[in-house]
Amino acid sequence: MRNIFRSRAWSPFALALILAVLAYPRIASQLTGQAQSYEAMALVSLAVRHMGLAFAAIIPAALIGIGAATLITRPWGRELKPLADILVSAVQAVPPVVVVALAFPVVGFGALPTMIALVCYTIMPVLRGAVAGLTSLPGDVKESALAMGLNSREIFFQVEAPLAFPVVAEALRIAAILAVATAAIGAIAGAATLGTPIIIGLQNQNETYLLQGAASTGSLAFLVDALFLMIIGYLSRER
Repeated sequence: MRNIFRSRAWSPFALALILAVLAYPRIASQLTGQAQSYEAMALVSLAVRHMGLAFAAIIPAALIGIGAATLITRPWGRELKPLADILVSAVQAVPPVVVVALAFPVVGFGALPTMIALVCYTIMPVLRGAVAGLTSLPGDVKESALAMGLNSREIFFQVEAPLAFPVVAEALRIAAILAVATAAIGAIAGAATLGTPIIIGLQNQNETYLLQGAASTGSLAFLVDALFLMIIGYLSRER
């Protein structure tokens, strides 16, 4: 616990805790004045599924984003950079809820259309962060590595990738926060997420459900932010 307060993670962790308290059934009911509330264990179950859905989308987004960044930062792939920028910008420009709606006829209801939307929404920050990290290597460092007899593969894994790690890690943190915060839209596709209480609350005009769904989603996003900051801080100290 002390490590949390020695890092940048303490602020999002505190916000996550405050929002989690607001989502607690008794407190949420008192704030809204409506007795009917979502059970705490039901919210926890939805949070687990929500997190799983978000991170199931982050993995392919990270692989695509980092892979594309590696490709377009190589001498033989730099001509593809404008095309990659246009494609990811176009994908990100489409709101996730629209992607979910467009995916219905093809993949049906459930978690899959939400995953597709989240992958599309999070590729850009990963790609741009990875490009920034891989292109920030000073020219004299690469020249020194070549002078030491390292080939291009060794330079990438032993020099470029380690130096790019902090920037890429920050990009992955931002992408993870976006995925967790946006995964609530999965409820409109029938996926079990923290957006489920929000949809039910809107249908039944239940403000307690709305508060619990929104506060739980925010709490989970801030918690993911805190966890990433702790992990990045730990790995940076170990390097």
